[in-house]
Amino acid sequence: MIDTGGLRKGLTLDIDGRLLKVIDFAHNKQGRGSAQVRMTLRDLRSGSTTQQTVQSGAKFTSVRLERQHVQYLYKDGSSFNFMDTETFDQIALDETAVGDTGKFLRENDVVDLLTYNGDPIDLELPTSVNLAVTVTDPGFKGDTATGGTKPATMETGLVVTVPLFISSGDLLKIDTRSGEYIERVK
Repeated sequence: MIDTGGLRKGLTLDIDGRLLKVIDFAHNKQGRGSAQVRMTLRDLRSGSTTQQTVQSGAKFTSVRLERQHVQYLYKDGSSFNFMDTETFDQIALDETAVGDTGKFLRENDVVDLLTYNGDPIDLELPTSVNLAVTVTDPGFKGDTATGGTKPATMETGLVVTVPLFISSGDLLKIDTRSGEYIERVK
């Protein structure tokens, strides 16, 4: 059991028989009465996102997920195909299970597949990935790192806001938690 004081992003909870991943949470204490915790949760089976408010101190059942390393192979229609790096078994996940993490996946990337009772539930990415810029407005002489920003489309289709000096073909480090530009790699 875990209470509201032990909540953290990425934690998986069993609430009313549903597997829910904590996306965000905030403690709220108003004048009178007890504190409340507002949680944003993603259902790992259906992919839907909900918000739930509970009293501070409420207890939840935490879920233990098994982790295995898999290599992303390809996308076939609405399913993402992976291969277990130890047994070479192939696993297919639909778009609801992959969610927004699909925007950071490149072929042959190794990620962690989280399973519950043998069923693939979720993917866990590293905190940052290196992606190449495919389309962006050209940079001009005099553009600086402290100036403005512009949108750039990455090789996976992800659109990121980048500084003006970034040009097509640059390799960028992108934060997978927020989807923001960190730095230019080369």
